[in-house]
Amino acid sequence: MQTSPKTSTAVAKTLEPGSIDVTLRINGKSHTLQIEPRVTLLDALRERIGLTGTKKGCDRGQCGACTVLVDGRRINSCLTLAVMHEDAEITTIEGLARGDELHPMQAAFIKHDGFQCGYCTPGQIVSAVGLLAEGCPTSDEGIRECMSGNLCRCGAYPGIVAAVREVHQTQTSNG
Repeated sequence: MQTSPKTSTAVAKTLEPGSIDVTLRINGKSHTLQIEPRVTLLDALRERIGLTGTKKGCDRGQCGACTVLVDGRRINSCLTLAVMHEDAEITTIEGLARGDELHPMQAAFIKHDGFQCGYCTPGQIVSAVGLLAEGCPTSDEGIRECMSGNLCRCGAYPGIVAAVREVHQTQTSNG
């Protein structure tokens, strides 16, 4: 039996059982996915879209390795469902640099050795960018408090605080 083009199109749009269409705007680009409603934002980013810079650490929201920005605010992408962010702008570590030019926070992390093994680094950098955008206190104590949701097993905290402080000072002096 032959199918008409109209029928073929309808078949092509059939979803897998239990799946729904979701369009996510990530790093300035739209991505349309067919996913089950229970898929976390982290799994959508890593496994469906291939943005593996965001790390899966504890998968319980305790380590911060999966931190991304949603409409400029920090969230643990392992604790939220992808379908909840259809109309949001999602920024991952891949979305911070401008081509080959690193984001100032990325450059400051390198300058101040704010990473060791590097596993938590993407979440740390994204969180640090969000921290400054949210207007968190920028004293060393304030930075440590606002970054407390991001754990570093290697203990690179002094370098991380120095990087955040430097970027804040640069932003403040540049107006």
